[in-house]
Amino acid sequence: MSGSWSVIVMPLIVSVLALTVPGLVVMAAGWGVGRVRLLALAPVISIAVLGVSATLAPMIGLGWSPLPVAIVTAVAGAAAFGLRRWVGSEHDDRTPPANALWGGLAIAMAAVIIGLQLASVFGGPSHVSQTFDAIVHLNTVAYALEMQDVSAFHIGATSDIGFYPNAWHTVAALAAEVSGASVPVAVNAANIALGAVAWPLSVVALSAALLSERTAVLVSAAALSTGFGAFPILLMYFGVLYPNAMGYAVLPGGIAVVVHLLRTTGVRSRLRAVFLLLIASAGVGLGHPNAFLAMVALGTGIVVVELVSAAWRRASRRYWYLVLAILAALALVIIGLWRFSRTGEGMSRWAPWQTTAQAVGEALLLSPHGYTLTVTISILIVIGLISIVRRPHLLVVAAPMVVASLLFVVVSGTAGGNVVREALTNPWYNDSYRLAALLPAAGIPVAALGAVTVVDLAVRGLRRMNAGRGWRIAAAALGVIAIFSVGVSPNILRAADEARGAYALTPTSPLLTSDEEALLERLPETTPEDAVIAGSAWTGASLAYAIGDREVLRKHVFGIIGPDEEYLNNHLRDIDSDPAVCQVVDRLGVDYVLDFGAQNVWNNPGVGLERQGLYDLTPSDRLILVDSQGPDARLFRIEGC
Repeated sequence: MSGSWSVIVMPLIVSVLALTVPGLVVMAAGWGVGRVRLLALAPVISIAVLGVSATLAPMIGLGWSPLPVAIVTAVAGAAAFGLRRWVGSEHDDRTPPANALWGGLAIAMAAVIIGLQLASVFGGPSHVSQTFDAIVHLNTVAYALEMQDVSAFHIGATSDIGFYPNAWHTVAALAAEVSGASVPVAVNAANIALGAVAWPLSVVALSAALLSERTAVLVSAAALSTGFGAFPILLMYFGVLYPNAMGYAVLPGGIAVVVHLLRTTGVRSRLRAVFLLLIASAGVGLGHPNAFLAMVALGTGIVVVELVSAAWRRASRRYWYLVLAILAALALVIIGLWRFSRTGEGMSRWAPWQTTAQAVGEALLLSPHGYTLTVTISILIVIGLISIVRRPHLLVVAAPMVVASLLFVVVSGTAGGNVVREALTNPWYNDSYRLAALLPAAGIPVAALGAVTVVDLAVRGLRRMNAGRGWRIAAAALGVIAIFSVGVSPNILRAADEARGAYALTPTSPLLTSDEEALLERLPETTPEDAVIAGSAWTGASLAYAIGDREVLRKHVFGIIGPDEEYLNNHLRDIDSDPAVCQVVDRLGVDYVLDFGAQNVWNNPGVGLERQGLYDLTPSDRLILVDSQGPDARLFRIEGC
């Protein structure tokens, strides 16, 4: 594959357009183009449009392409425009043009910084994540392209799952389909787009909704989105959790819609806001269900603070009863959601990381996983929290951070198996990584408030000094440089260094070595187009589907394995002495086998033993060596069966 980054340009453009244009159309049609806090919701709305259009397309006989996206965008835009006309004229609270300009420039700068961070992590435009879940995610994108179907009820077929959130796969598959890029390149393009575009826009949407559309808010929120190793970098190498990353990237936008609904007045306007909330919920949920649960949890924190504050101000017993009834109903909904979303014991056995005290410290300073503290962010968080204590009406700004911190402390700092941990964090598999990645989304508004407080203090100080325009410009420039410096902080550098190892393509890479990748890339020349290839998914052989464009017997480690496939996995090496092997080969239609040795993605000699018949094969009359690279990457053709 090409090592030049030029190959990623077109799929990256497609990914960015997919993550922004549908949402911009819907928001412009329904709410106009005058408010940055609403336009910044474009990614979460776009993801909803993509996920829904991909699911509806096969029902109306359409393959996956820009056409179904355009149709659903047009329908959603028309509905939004109709609601806008129905609501009628509203109070004009347009974002001042200067604020919008500086905010837009800050978002663009954040996009460049995060894009460079992720490019540095990936190491090359076609490098694949050397992790367990990369197998299924890359092969699922290839499967979607082959079948022209990215429906949430279809893509799970690669691991025999009836439903799987499809938002991330829609973007990667669309990037590959439209640009003609390879699956690995399209995957990296989609990931750069979600991290560099969807994430900072969503962060700005939430910060502006909670605070205001002041220039200081827009610029600081965009800048702070670049400064956390916990997101998006962490989810780009742990797992690897691409769908979760997509859900978390647009999560702040979903929470911003909750704020928008709470602060909307008038029955018709509120009904329109409910319409927007439903779309945003679909977007976050189709990213990943536990991202939707995070939206519910963090949004509930905001709802509780807003409703209780309103009841306190009104001092009306009747209103208190109404608030308590709403909160009780919300509690029942949450209990039902959490019970429905429970994960099995085998998937939720993740152990805690640390002590409770350590977890509290990491949560408060937004530096989980032992990442180095970023002094600038730590100072801004402290200042933001002090501002909230001094002005209790700002407590709502801290509500998401309080909830996310609670979840993180419970999962990473309390003993495994305790009742509270099981009740609260089981839907996230009791996985500290997934809840660590929530902290930036929840904490950035608090840090942004700290930045605004610093700006206000600086402005007052400059006025007292009667500072001229030059001094004011210099102070503003210094502030911008200081806050954007978080994008190259030790926190980011350490996270990127850890993540880089998960994408390194070397002769000893855990999932796919450089020799193995080279052999897979030659499959179009060494095998016929209709070939079916056996191989152990544990060793990366299944990526023949995503990289070599050849059908494989098993697209993922997990799934339903029938008796014939099980027999083949254990006895293929005995093909010359066991007649039953040939019978199984014929029934399965297997033509070739990839032998990448017993080295597996987990570097654990105890896994993959159920496929021992596929390892260390010996050339024979029935196993013809067709191609090889290095000491362990070999392709055999099966003959005489």
